[in-house]
Amino acid sequence: MTATAFTETAALQPGATLPPLNVGPITRADLALYAGASGDHNPIHIDIDFAKAAGLPDVIAHGMLSMAFLARLVTNWAPQPALRALSTRFTAMTQVGAEIKCEGRVTERFEADGETRLRLALTAKDQSGAVTLDGEAVIAIGAA
Repeated sequence: MTATAFTETAALQPGATLPPLNVGPITRADLALYAGASGDHNPIHIDIDFAKAAGLPDVIAHGMLSMAFLARLVTNWAPQPALRALSTRFTAMTQVGAEIKCEGRVTERFEADGETRLRLALTAKDQSGAVTLDGEAVIAIGAA
Protein backbone atom coordinates (compact mmCIF):
# COMPACT_ATOMS: atom_id res chain seq x y z
CA MET A 1 0.00 0.00 0.00
CA THR A 2 1.32 3.41 -0.81
CA ALA A 3 1.59 6.24 1.68
CA THR A 4 -1.42 7.79 -0.10
CA ALA A 5 -3.46 4.64 0.51
CA PHE A 6 -2.53 4.77 4.21
CA THR A 7 -4.37 8.08 4.44
CA GLU A 8 -7.52 6.81 2.71
CA THR A 9 -10.44 6.55 5.12
CA ALA A 10 -11.38 2.97 4.16
CA ALA A 11 -7.86 1.74 4.93
CA LEU A 12 -8.05 3.22 8.40
CA GLN A 13 -11.12 1.38 9.64
CA PRO A 14 -11.55 -1.95 11.44
CA GLY A 15 -11.62 -4.79 8.93
CA ALA A 16 -9.20 -3.17 6.49
CA THR A 17 -6.29 -5.41 5.48
CA LEU A 18 -2.67 -4.59 4.84
CA PRO A 19 -1.08 -5.75 1.60
CA PRO A 20 0.65 -9.05 2.41
CA LEU A 21 4.42 -9.37 2.53
CA ASN A 22 5.92 -12.56 1.10
CA VAL A 23 9.45 -13.52 2.09
CA GLY A 24 11.61 -16.48 1.25
CA PRO A 25 12.49 -19.11 0.81
CA ILE A 26 14.66 -18.65 3.90
CA THR A 27 18.22 -19.81 3.16
CA ARG A 28 21.21 -20.73 5.29
CA ALA A 29 22.90 -17.65 3.86
CA ASP A 30 20.00 -15.51 5.20
CA LEU A 31 20.53 -16.99 8.65
CA ALA A 32 24.30 -16.46 8.54
CA LEU A 33 23.84 -12.85 7.49
CA TYR A 34 21.23 -12.26 10.19
CA ALA A 35 23.50 -13.87 12.80
CA GLY A 36 26.28 -11.49 11.82
CA ALA A 37 24.06 -8.43 11.81
CA SER A 38 22.26 -9.24 15.07
CA GLY A 39 25.09 -10.85 17.01
CA ASP A 40 22.87 -13.89 17.63
CA HIS A 41 25.20 -16.77 16.83
CA ASN A 42 23.16 -19.43 18.64
CA PRO A 43 24.25 -22.66 16.91
CA ILE A 44 20.63 -23.83 16.53
CA HIS A 45 20.40 -21.23 13.75
CA ILE A 46 23.68 -21.88 11.94
CA ASP A 47 25.10 -25.33 12.81
CA ILE A 48 23.21 -28.23 11.25
CA ASP A 49 24.98 -30.82 13.43
CA PHE A 50 23.99 -28.92 16.57
CA ALA A 51 20.38 -28.61 15.34
CA LYS A 52 20.20 -32.33 14.59
CA ALA A 53 21.65 -33.17 18.00
CA ALA A 54 18.80 -31.07 19.46
CA GLY A 55 16.28 -33.23 17.59
CA LEU A 56 15.59 -30.89 14.68
CA PRO A 57 15.83 -31.87 11.02
CA ASP A 58 17.86 -28.75 10.20
CA VAL A 59 18.71 -25.31 11.55
CA ILE A 60 15.81 -22.97 12.25
CA ALA A 61 15.41 -19.27 11.56
CA HIS A 62 15.93 -16.72 14.31
CA GLY A 63 12.62 -15.74 15.87
CA MET A 64 13.64 -12.09 15.74
CA LEU A 65 14.20 -12.39 11.98
CA SER A 66 10.57 -13.42 11.59
CA MET A 67 9.55 -10.60 13.91
CA ALA A 68 11.43 -8.21 11.62
CA PHE A 69 9.33 -9.44 8.70
CA LEU A 70 6.16 -8.48 10.60
CA ALA A 71 7.65 -5.08 11.38
CA ARG A 72 8.41 -4.61 7.67
CA LEU A 73 4.80 -5.52 6.84
CA VAL A 74 3.63 -2.68 9.09
CA THR A 75 6.20 -0.11 7.95
CA ASN A 76 5.56 -0.91 4.29
CA TRP A 77 1.99 0.24 4.97
CA ALA A 78 2.41 3.04 7.51
CA PRO A 79 5.29 5.45 8.01
CA GLN A 80 7.82 4.13 10.54
CA PRO A 81 7.39 7.15 12.89
CA ALA A 82 3.70 6.18 13.21
CA LEU A 83 4.58 2.90 14.95
CA ARG A 84 3.70 3.10 18.65
CA ALA A 85 3.93 -0.58 19.66
CA LEU A 86 4.84 -3.96 18.23
CA SER A 87 4.57 -7.27 20.01
CA THR A 88 4.69 -10.88 18.88
CA ARG A 89 4.22 -14.36 20.20
CA PHE A 90 6.24 -17.15 18.62
CA THR A 91 3.95 -20.09 17.85
CA ALA A 92 6.10 -22.38 15.67
CA MET A 93 9.63 -22.70 14.35
CA THR A 94 10.50 -21.27 10.95
CA GLN A 95 12.43 -23.87 8.99
CA VAL A 96 15.15 -23.35 6.40
CA GLY A 97 13.42 -23.21 3.02
CA ALA A 98 10.23 -21.76 4.47
CA GLU A 99 8.32 -19.22 2.47
CA ILE A 100 6.70 -16.77 4.86
CA LYS A 101 3.53 -14.79 4.23
CA CYS A 102 2.95 -11.89 6.61
CA GLU A 103 -0.57 -10.51 6.90
CA GLY A 104 -2.27 -7.81 8.92
CA ARG A 105 -5.66 -6.28 9.48
CA VAL A 106 -7.03 -3.33 11.37
CA THR A 107 -8.94 -4.54 14.44
CA GLU A 108 -9.61 -1.32 16.31
CA ARG A 109 -9.56 2.45 15.92
CA PHE A 110 -9.17 4.36 19.17
CA GLU A 111 -7.87 7.53 20.83
CA ALA A 112 -4.84 7.56 23.12
CA ASP A 113 -2.47 10.32 24.23
CA GLY A 114 -4.20 12.84 21.98
CA GLU A 115 -3.77 10.67 18.86
CA THR A 116 -6.06 8.58 16.73
CA ARG A 117 -4.54 5.11 16.64
CA LEU A 118 -5.11 1.81 14.91
CA ARG A 119 -4.56 -1.62 16.44
CA LEU A 120 -3.40 -4.21 13.91
CA ALA A 121 -3.56 -8.00 14.20
CA LEU A 122 -0.52 -9.57 12.53
CA THR A 123 0.39 -13.11 11.51
CA ALA A 124 3.28 -14.83 9.79
CA LYS A 125 2.54 -18.17 8.15
CA ASP A 126 4.71 -20.65 6.34
CA GLN A 127 3.83 -22.17 2.97
CA SER A 128 1.81 -24.94 4.65
CA GLY A 129 -0.35 -22.34 6.39
CA ALA A 130 1.16 -22.95 9.84
CA VAL A 131 1.20 -19.74 11.88
CA THR A 132 4.76 -19.11 13.08
CA LEU A 133 4.09 -15.75 14.73
CA ASP A 134 1.05 -13.91 16.03
CA GLY A 135 1.45 -10.26 16.69
CA GLU A 136 -0.06 -6.90 17.26
CA ALA A 137 0.97 -3.39 16.31
CA VAL A 138 -0.37 0.02 17.18
CA ILE A 139 0.12 2.92 14.79
CA ALA A 140 -0.85 6.57 15.03
CA ILE A 141 -2.78 8.13 12.19
CA GLY A 142 -1.25 11.33 10.90
CA ALA A 143 2.18 10.75 12.45
CA ALA A 144 5.03 11.71 10.15
